[in-house]
Amino acid sequence: MVQDIMPGTEEQLTKEMTTGYVGFDPTADSLHVGNLLPIMMLVHLQRAGHRPIALVGGATGMVGDPSGKSAERNLLDEATLQKNIAGVTKQLSRFLDFENGENKALLVNNYDWMKNFSFLDFLRDAGKYISVNYMMSKDSVKRRLTPDENDTSASGMSFTEFSYQLLQGYDFVHLYKTFNCKLQFGGSDQWGNITTGTTLVRKMEGGEAFAFTCPLLTKADGGKFGKTESGTVWLDPARTSPFAFYQFWLNATDEDAHKLIRFYTLLPEETIRQLEEEHAAAPHLRALQKAIAAEVTTRVHGGEALQRAMEATEILFGKSSVEDLRKLTADEFAEAFAGVQQATISKADLRAGLSMVDALSAKSGFLASNGEAKRELKANAITVNKAKVAEDFSLTEADLINDRFILLGKGKKTNFVLIAE
Repeated sequence: MVQDIMPGTEEQLTKEMTTGYVGFDPTADSLHVGNLLPIMMLVHLQRAGHRPIALVGGATGMVGDPSGKSAERNLLDEATLQKNIAGVTKQLSRFLDFENGENKALLVNNYDWMKNFSFLDFLRDAGKYISVNYMMSKDSVKRRLTPDENDTSASGMSFTEFSYQLLQGYDFVHLYKTFNCKLQFGGSDQWGNITTGTTLVRKMEGGEAFAFTCPLLTKADGGKFGKTESGTVWLDPARTSPFAFYQFWLNATDEDAHKLIRFYTLLPEETIRQLEEEHAAAPHLRALQKAIAAEVTTRVHGGEALQRAMEATEILFGKSSVEDLRKLTADEFAEAFAGVQQATISKADLRAGLSMVDALSAKSGFLASNGEAKRELKANAITVNKAKVAEDFSLTEADLINDRFILLGKGKKTNFVLIAE
């Protein structure tokens, strides 16, 4: 999990209980799976007997971090920031112990020490220690000011964003003075900002500070980790349901799964090796993916949500009946078949009784013609809510799942959803 590490960091961690921190800018009211990697690093730090600090950037969130960005980010108003901070704080408490032990976790907000810091005081107390040449040498700045000739999205950088690394660096100074914090870590794109902090600690306080970063994960196909066709995978169940969250991990490629199980679970190495052997012997059973999905979903959403997600998965993709389908909530049904072709029908048609031939072709377009519909029905290839039906079958309101959906199927793999309105 370590990509870059400052000399002396390992010796410091071996020598004594060390306080270390990660910063999270509250750009949304929820963290996402990309944030889970630095969170897991905080978890490991605490499990090893050190003291973790989770810093929520109420102040730096007002400025916007240029790292990894090709254009200026929209600034958030204070009310939105406070809402976001509350959401992020609640999620962090599911991972870290903030209550018990000498190394209990701390949660801090840099707005608390920056809000009364005047511009002139900041320039005098912090700005004089870092040269413009030093700030210009950071990759996050260089990429924006001297973009690649093929990069047409880069748009320069405002003084606001240029100052971000100085603000983040001062956070390290404050935490060093207040909590004897000697370590900062985060994603590899943060290396420039983090080392600015270690430089300020040394120059302003005469202290010694350390740093390491974790790699930025990408999927085996080169795509951004934590992104799906439907968008970002969030930790908030209102943004990404526990079912969709579980499916995200379950659908990881075999190549990615070998990394993810080490990065995102706390399973012992021996257990991981056993799972890898099981997976190699029967890849179709997806032992690695199921282990990752179970542990991460439980940690983020709880055991009950995991059970619901597993039951829904079995109902939808395993052998199941109409009774099993009726156990799904309307949201679970809609999410599970979000990518499946759909058509709208009227409840009036169902009250009158809708013939299967019409339901398959004229009313839905699921099949190309009445002739194709009749052939598939005679071949016993059509299902309604997982049950085989014949040509003389008619759809009625009694077939609706959650008073809204009917699941049509052709063969083992082709599904179609009718939505009654």
